[in-house]
Amino acid sequence: MVVASSNPHNKEMQIRRRISNIFNKREEDFPSLKEYNDYLEEVEDMIFKLIEGIDVQAIEEKITNYQQENAEQIMINQARKAEDLAAAMAASKGLPVQADTDGSSQAGFVAGAQGQYAPTVAGGQPRPTGMAPQPVPLAGGLDMHGYALDDEEMMRLQAERGGRAGGWSIELSKKRALEEAFASIWI
Repeated sequence: MVVASSNPHNKEMQIRRRISNIFNKREEDFPSLKEYNDYLEEVEDMIFKLIEGIDVQAIEEKITNYQQENAEQIMINQARKAEDLAAAMAASKGLPVQADTDGSSQAGFVAGAQGQYAPTVAGGQPRPTGMAPQPVPLAGGLDMHGYALDDEEMMRLQAERGGRAGGWSIELSKKRALEEAFASIWI
């Protein structure tokens, strides 16, 4: 089936999309990198010939035969692609990512529900299912330094220390407020 289009770019994109949905094997489907590269080269040759209109009938027969012989593998790879896309969409929205049914890992880091990052297990090992592990709060309502979270004085002290660590001081704030107040009087 040759796609007819007035725009050559659209024609190429339609052919590439069609062929990539059929010839959708991944590197892990091959025993060696050389065999995978040979497969990719063969696919690109077919795409080029279809775009240029070279030996179209033979290429279409080859595609049909491949579809019939590898129908199950094509569907499995399309499902894997859809799962990867769904996982990428969920990760981009900060939603928890579900594990693949085969236990493979595709991502390096996955964004959790509250913006934390949970590393996934690489190298074909299974990754945890469900939500990424969340930090466990410390006992007694204490922060990471052991200060009580509900103590107002401690919260003020922490805010002041944080400000000083960033170069801010209460004196600087008072001086700026006075300068701005006096500057507005003379205008």
